[in-house]
Amino acid sequence: MTGPQEDLVALYDKAPLNPRYWVSMALAVTASVFDYFDFYIVGFLVAVLAPQWHLTFGQTSVMLLSAGVGAIVGALVWGALADRFGRKMLLAAGIALCALGSGSVSFVPDNAWILFAMLRFIVGFGVGAAASVAVPLIVEYTPTRYRTVLTSAIVIPVSLGILAASLTSAIMLNEIGWRGLAMLGFIPLLPAVLIALVMPESVRWLVTRGRHDEARTIAGRTLGVSPSSLPGPSGSGAANRSAASSVSFSDLLAEPRLFWLTVIVWFGASTANYGVFLWGPTIVALLMGVSPKDVAQLFVVISLTGIVGRTAFSLLPQWLGRRRCGEIMGYGIAISLGAAGLFFDRTIAGYPAFIVLLIPAALFFDGGFSNLAPYSAEIFPVRLSARGVGLAQAANGIGKIAGPLCLALIAGTSNLISPKATIEAVMPAFLFLGGCGLAIGLAFTFLGVETHGKELALESTPQSLPPAAAASVRQPL
Repeated sequence: MTGPQEDLVALYDKAPLNPRYWVSMALAVTASVFDYFDFYIVGFLVAVLAPQWHLTFGQTSVMLLSAGVGAIVGALVWGALADRFGRKMLLAAGIALCALGSGSVSFVPDNAWILFAMLRFIVGFGVGAAASVAVPLIVEYTPTRYRTVLTSAIVIPVSLGILAASLTSAIMLNEIGWRGLAMLGFIPLLPAVLIALVMPESVRWLVTRGRHDEARTIAGRTLGVSPSSLPGPSGSGAANRSAASSVSFSDLLAEPRLFWLTVIVWFGASTANYGVFLWGPTIVALLMGVSPKDVAQLFVVISLTGIVGRTAFSLLPQWLGRRRCGEIMGYGIAISLGAAGLFFDRTIAGYPAFIVLLIPAALFFDGGFSNLAPYSAEIFPVRLSARGVGLAQAANGIGKIAGPLCLALIAGTSNLISPKATIEAVMPAFLFLGGCGLAIGLAFTFLGVETHGKELALESTPQSLPPAAAASVRQPL
């Protein structure tokens, strides 16, 4: 089974999906759901505290946006640390930071909005940190033959965290108060501890760091063989250790094609998604003259459509590939949101065209994230993978902040944090969001690389090397 011609990573990639794999994936998904619960619960907390504490608009804005800023910083910092010190323990630490920051909000004294904002920064830092590590760990942990569908599918239940925040607040807020609601933020500490105890370190990352004995131990346990029967390091092992120890964040810039691909698609996707959920409810209310409750029911349909889209974009890459699905996501956003902006004042079958077009648009601006989430971990080599995902999450966070700023400028309002939609601003605003989708599609067309069915590069990206050198990347031992 373990002939000398086969390297350790190739053997490990043939391992079956054993119970430990499924438990590890379940823990990672559960932690992500709770992290998103902690991240989004703040909207309900601030809704209670703003009148109680007599907060100004500026104070509430800082409280709401601090987590977003923290997520950007956390993604960049933790991505660099994870490439140097490992995946598993930093994932557990990121989840724990999020939980401690979120739960500690329950002990904030009355009117201490600055302390509240600081703790929310820690929550965001933890969410960004965990995301920048969880994605590469899961991608590196999953065998190539299953990677495309399984790493996409784990994105589907993450949106349950937002739903859980809404339902918990609706059911329990009056019973346990805002402090009791905030105290639920401690729950992710449990999966953080279990991840530290159960989940294995990435074998691929261990190999890039020259830690072959540890890699052989994990691979041997997974394959059900003695670690001593597995191949050890070849003469290139020392070179791998030297190269790995000398990497820095600037190495991402050495791959300008992948760097700009990551920034464009994540910034565009985040801006389009957040723009719809920011302005959509207000526009629907203006167009139909209905109550916020009726609008909320419509957006439940849009959210469910997004889940359908995430399921579809988990399966389609298996046949079409990630690059082609990225194009479908981008051009689908451009066409659907652009049409919603152009024909917002028309009707289709007696219903406002804006609403009719917004529902299928969710298949793309929300569903496409299932294909997009693992992509940044796949296009960069393992030694840079966490930093690549950190870059993606930072662009994601910047898009969430920049989106409202751009829409505010389009609408001509001075409220840059939560711009008020007007009928006159619908067309230019949604043409702008459609333009973000067009940028995603063009980026995949001209910069995208295909990762479906291809092994992960360890040290260098194969698409940037000559054919002979690219082949040698996959034989590091």
